[in-house]
Amino acid sequence: MLHEAKPDPWKIGDFSLNSRLLLGSAGFPNPQTLSEAIQASETEVLTVGLKRSLQAGDNGFVASALQTAKAQGARLLPNTAGCRTAREAVQLACMARELYDTAWIKLEVIGDEHTLQPDPFELLAGAAELVKLGFTVLPYCTDDLVLCRRLLDAGCAVLMPWGAPIGSGQGLLNPFALRSLRERLPDATLIVDAGLGAPSHAAQALELGFDAVLLNSAVAQAREPVLMAAAFRDAVRAGRQGFCAGLMSSQDFAVPSTPVSGHAFLLGDPR
Repeated sequence: MLHEAKPDPWKIGDFSLNSRLLLGSAGFPNPQTLSEAIQASETEVLTVGLKRSLQAGDNGFVASALQTAKAQGARLLPNTAGCRTAREAVQLACMARELYDTAWIKLEVIGDEHTLQPDPFELLAGAAELVKLGFTVLPYCTDDLVLCRRLLDAGCAVLMPWGAPIGSGQGLLNPFALRSLRERLPDATLIVDAGLGAPSHAAQALELGFDAVLLNSAVAQAREPVLMAAAFRDAVRAGRQGFCAGLMSSQDFAVPSTPVSGHAFLLGDPR
């Protein structure tokens, strides 16, 4: 008998979602490929970087992405990519709310140019201000437990710790820290954001108990972005089903899968 996966919704704020794959919209070779990747991923949340669009123009990417996302019933998640201070991020978030008519914001405040690591102090200050302004704040942060607790205390609806530096494709560099976050913050909504490069990385994040993953470059820079979007879609589902099914405990020693204790067996030549 085949067992179909049961409905397994989760929430961002008060909004219920079924897909656990959030997709970024930057870096795709053309608007058509972006639209097809959105469809293949079956995402319900699409991120858009307002600052990059304003500075460089989008050549129709944002309009195409918004049209496809709307047809698919996906929500838009503007982000503050490129911001270096809390003040700059808050100003950009307010612009995004006016332009896109959404109070959702992915808060990015970068503190290091080499690793693109978030600045914890500016990030926390920006998050607290945006919550006061009525935003549903999803901060891109490190896997530091203390920082994550402070962000939750500030009123953030979701935490988005990195798996690895943005665009690196290295996967989950510190599974121990991510596992600890999941165990110590059991009631928080946690999304692994940044650094995923392969579908197996996404499956691993979901197997750890994370609620979802957000990725961009892994799909946009693939040889076949649409096929890769579908691969990540399936990997996320598999990882979540594995977590819900209950993964076996890992051991430092061999455990026979077919125990022989208590069963008769022959020694020597059976003839």
